[in-house]
Amino acid sequence: MGENITIIEMNFKRLETIEMLQGLTTAGIGKLESDLQLIELASRYGFDCVDLDAKSLVDRLGTEEAAALLQASNIQIGAIGLPVEWRGTDEQFLEGLEKLPSAAAAAAALGCTRCCTYILPSTDAPAAHFMAVATKRLRSCANILGAYGIRLGLEFVGPHHLRTQWKHPFIWTVQETLDWIDAIGEPNVGLLYDAYHWYTNEMSVSDIRQLRADQIVHVHINDAKDIPVQDVLDNDRLYPGEGVIDLAGFLRALNDIGYAGPVSQEILTAAQPTASPEELVIRSRTAFDRVFQAAGLIQQ
Repeated sequence: MGENITIIEMNFKRLETIEMLQGLTTAGIGKLESDLQLIELASRYGFDCVDLDAKSLVDRLGTEEAAALLQASNIQIGAIGLPVEWRGTDEQFLEGLEKLPSAAAAAAALGCTRCCTYILPSTDAPAAHFMAVATKRLRSCANILGAYGIRLGLEFVGPHHLRTQWKHPFIWTVQETLDWIDAIGEPNVGLLYDAYHWYTNEMSVSDIRQLRADQIVHVHINDAKDIPVQDVLDNDRLYPGEGVIDLAGFLRALNDIGYAGPVSQEILTAAQPTASPEELVIRSRTAFDRVFQAAGLIQQ
């Protein structure tokens, strides 16, 4: 195995995008030993960034050692997750909000400027009340993040089965999310734009080209099976280029509007992959090369 990996590493040259950063999340990389392994593998196989918990890394290594590791690995932190339960009770929200400044401080200390969360497309709470409460809560989160120079990305979620998973329909389109961002009213709030949700909303590249780059905080990339769109499940994703999503068009459109941030792979599956993290990162490297080459956004 070791000899084969060495040969593969020699064949994987770092491919430079025009501006976008190629990144990994933990989703689709199997059973990692730690964030340190994710950083090491991402660096070895030519990725630019990883999405992880900056505070956990700082707590483990200290700020200086964590920053030195990232610099030596030529890896950035693409985004952290929002460590606040803004969908639940007041007690849950306030408990998380108290921890947000330390999470933001750790991220900022490591040069991370993005924090993301997702919006489920249905809710058991009455939708109007839920939106009123959540608007105030996300505004509070954005205020704290903004003090540390961090943007908040909201991810609309498109799969049809989740639109009726709970009692009341909520938000699942780009325009609805943009309208909500306007209502939140903080300048550091924008979109987390996921190719899977773009596809399950049956959108086109022209929809992306109608956006401004500054409206997008972060991007996720993945692929979908060749089945009717209404049957596509959120936790049944493929690696980029292994399915039917027009990822070349997706990436070209993002490039055309000037998006220059991370494009991080997120492969949600019902069962954890059985292959090793290294094998899965190699598979991911091949996937990124395939779709970025198809989009005309890399040079060898």
